[in-house]
Amino acid sequence: MSASSASIAVPGTLYIVATPIGNLGDMSPRGVGILQQVDLIAAEDTRHSRRLADHFAIATPMISLHEHNERGVSGRLIERLQGGESVALISDAGTPLISDPGFHLVRAAREAGIAVVPVPGASALISALSVAGLPTDRFVFEGFLPAKQAARLARLEALKGETRTLVFYESSHRILDCLRDMLAVFGAGRHAVVARELTKAFETTLSGTLQELHARVGADGDQQRGEFVVVVQGAAAPAAGQVTPEAGRLLSILLEELPAGKAAKLVAKITGINKRLLYEHTLNKT
Repeated sequence: MSASSASIAVPGTLYIVATPIGNLGDMSPRGVGILQQVDLIAAEDTRHSRRLADHFAIATPMISLHEHNERGVSGRLIERLQGGESVALISDAGTPLISDPGFHLVRAAREAGIAVVPVPGASALISALSVAGLPTDRFVFEGFLPAKQAARLARLEALKGETRTLVFYESSHRILDCLRDMLAVFGAGRHAVVARELTKAFETTLSGTLQELHARVGADGDQQRGEFVVVVQGAAAPAAGQVTPEAGRLLSILLEELPAGKAAKLVAKITGINKRLLYEHTLNKT
């Protein structure tokens, strides 16, 4: 049996273990078993994770690994893995590395030839998508938007023409500002879903236009508490024979450095717009 399919921790293996995002019943039996068997657990916040460990009778030693110490701690963990110990990485909730620490450790482990094995489970991103009622065949995860409004607006402007479903994480103290800026950039009629406190006691999922959602969240203080996933419908796909303003701006930038043919080819790959149409557009600009 390979390390990727085993429920028994294999020496010298790094396990990426998903933990519940709220409901402890979502913890997988395999995840519990791996956490009980590994030599060490690297946790984002050991105090927070100790409550999870106590609930599932996990007595494995823990070490703190968070965004401020990850680079330093990763080196020590790689040494232990190379020495034959098994290590599990967990975040405070959900799947590690999804807007959580762990990237540097996983990359270092792979570069060192260490087996890295996922132990799947809860993810707020996927949970929100599954109930949003918006297209999920193609989506883009943007994580947390910038905290400052100017940077947040700039990021939203860059995403205004994105046709894939957009997924964001947001905090309680910025959710109303986030919806206000999305309303201003994406327009009042863009459909969206605000999923709050997923799998927890006060879970709510609000659906409507950005204008409706901004009003509903703004009028209800309870809807401004907790952890949020905001899912936004993508922009309408460009009509056949149409070059979108976003594609036009991208062409203009590339034309400063590249011949028209190469610029059109690159923009076609990025946007899905017909290459010949884009090339003709460049000719009309000259």
